[in-house]
Amino acid sequence: MKEAVTIRNLNHHYPDGTVSLEDVSLTINEGERLAIIGQNGAGKTTLFLHLNGSIKSTEDNVLIFGENVRYMPIEKRIEKVGVVFADPDDQLFMPTIYDDVAFGPTNMGLPHDEVERRVRNALETVGLIGFEDRVPHHMSYGEKKRAALAAVLSMEPRILILDEPTANLDPKNRSILISLINRLNKEKGITTIVAMHDVNAVSHLADRVVVLNTTIVADGDAHTIFSDGELLKANNLEAPEIYKLFRILDCYGYTCCHQHPLSAIDAPPAFDASLDANGGSIHLRKNNSTADEVQKVMDTFEY
Repeated sequence: MKEAVTIRNLNHHYPDGTVSLEDVSLTINEGERLAIIGQNGAGKTTLFLHLNGSIKSTEDNVLIFGENVRYMPIEKRIEKVGVVFADPDDQLFMPTIYDDVAFGPTNMGLPHDEVERRVRNALETVGLIGFEDRVPHHMSYGEKKRAALAAVLSMEPRILILDEPTANLDPKNRSILISLINRLNKEKGITTIVAMHDVNAVSHLADRVVVLNTTIVADGDAHTIFSDGELLKANNLEAPEIYKLFRILDCYGYTCCHQHPLSAIDAPPAFDASLDANGGSIHLRKNNSTADEVQKVMDTFEY
């Protein structure tokens, strides 16, 4: 499998001496869905800025599809890696949505017809055809999130980095954006990397989860990461609410499948598996140790 991102022993210090990244090594294969989680100040944004070349490592240890990002001209970098900021207002700065989405392709020096094609395709992809003449600050937050994504997609990057894609969205727009990101990965083969505090959405957007706390402290599938209470607490993180609920149900004698669900969508199959294994019914019980068992689970995952 082709390596989309290769990082070897990356370090970064800010001018005041603050260590933001320490000995970070990471390989991301083309087409992967990766989530990077970590507390505020863990280095997620700094890492992303290295990936798109905004911050250049002096050690030549950040490769994008085998090429050193440090020496890539900006036109090539933005074709390889696109970054969507957490706040769309940081990304939308032109008079109209058309101008914002056309800004990247225009500055890549593409001919007018190609710019038009890319703008149309990007807006169609995010469901904003007809919004070309809209003023960004007159749009809803969810619409602005999708417009910011379109502004990046118009440059047709092979790697898409999204910082807090679900932050501050209502349930409908959250669902729309999650589906959109997954469609880009599945249908277009775009490698997607998300940074999130929304742990309840991680399993919807990633098959692999990296815990970053200046350095990489864990790397695995979502179940492995979120079942490790000590790891989560040590890094100021939490497990999804549905996972914690199923762990509590264990204390009442509930027999689940081999993996507890990480989202509500995964819960019905878990219940079905339990029902099939137990003759079509689920039995709960309470004894003298149940309260202590519940408290132990709560202590594992709650602060």
